[in-house]
Amino acid sequence: MPGKVEVNKVTDPADLEKVFAIRQEVFVGEQNCPPELEWEHEEESNHFLATVDGIPAGASRWRKTDKGYKLERFAVLKKFRGNGVGQALVKTVLDDLPKDADYVYLHAQIDAVTLYERFNFVKTGPEFEEAGIRHYKMVKG
Repeated sequence: MPGKVEVNKVTDPADLEKVFAIRQEVFVGEQNCPPELEWEHEEESNHFLATVDGIPAGASRWRKTDKGYKLERFAVLKKFRGNGVGQALVKTVLDDLPKDADYVYLHAQIDAVTLYERFNFVKTGPEFEEAGIRHYKMVKG
């Protein structure tokens, strides 16, 4: 039975280490993303840590770009997948955006498209490759 899922915005260095460790395991370890592509724009991003019964389970972030507000780096550790952690992350990140965030977008891995569609994101443009993984750009409707 899934435990209690909580998502919090984090700025404390110890919490950020947990965020980065999750991303390291999922993106670099599992998905073979080059580490140099994984670690960018950290200082200007707003980071989130998801826990299940207090145990680090997922991470994500958002940042303002020249195009709008970009949601990024959604990662859930393998043993916590399928328990609503990804949905909790998306909901919390969206709730944290400024009220005037009129253009919200992300680059969704193919496997995550349906998750984002639940939150009214729509695929725009052709499939593309980023860090060796197939993606679609999605914009919040």
